[in-house]
Amino acid sequence: MSRIISVVNQKGGVGKTTTAVNLAAYLAHLGKNVLLVDIDPQANATSGLGIDHQQLTKGIYEVLTGQCPIHHVVVPTGHVGLKVAPATLSLAAAGVELVSEANREYKLRDALLPAMGGYDYIIIDCPPSLGLITINSLTAGQEILIPVQAEYYALEGLGQLLNTIQLVKENLSPNLDILGAVITMFDRRNNLSQEVLQQLYQYFPNRIFRSVIPRVVHLAEAPSHGKSILAYRPFSKGARAYDRLAREVIATELS
Repeated sequence: MSRIISVVNQKGGVGKTTTAVNLAAYLAHLGKNVLLVDIDPQANATSGLGIDHQQLTKGIYEVLTGQCPIHHVVVPTGHVGLKVAPATLSLAAAGVELVSEANREYKLRDALLPAMGGYDYIIIDCPPSLGLITINSLTAGQEILIPVQAEYYALEGLGQLLNTIQLVKENLSPNLDILGAVITMFDRRNNLSQEVLQQLYQYFPNRIFRSVIPRVVHLAEAPSHGKSILAYRPFSKGARAYDRLAREVIATELS
């Protein structure tokens, strides 16, 4: 069965999509069969892997609304072993349209069932909100990875996110677990980054990944070229950081 990891943070600009894309790319690079599910209406994970979402006729929206099965929308990427269930412009309407549906919190979980045997990992890139689409991502996932930017405001709203996760666990998905938090946009020269790191240990004792994602220009540039950091600058600091993170995630299979 697939290991499903939802990459979640309701705060925008924290490196969530960067983490989802590059973690998926490196898991595939390390020999895993990976599906990246772009459930964010902004479709940044889709475009970040070189797929023009505006040219697609169907995507994860059609899957959520029952118009077609997931294998009808999955597209290949430039990485061997990595495929994407893309987002399209239509996805923006899903949060409203699903409100009146029965079992509305489980639409993504049910949609992913046919894919469960075909992938080692399913990585879900969630929108920067705590709305119905994100709730679907939490109920579909088994584990949650939380990217946290090493900035002053990064911890704002983190308590709300953890409370939402706990509510989903208690009421909708009892097997849901927090895989851990990963520090993004980290600048070792900045004392504030060090302080944020120390504060995070209070939120996630024993659940902070040792891999720290640095603030480097190549990570910001890669999506504009439609590439992961592995394809864009494979020997850069950012690439090495995501390689280490993927290896850490794989290592947790045995823990």
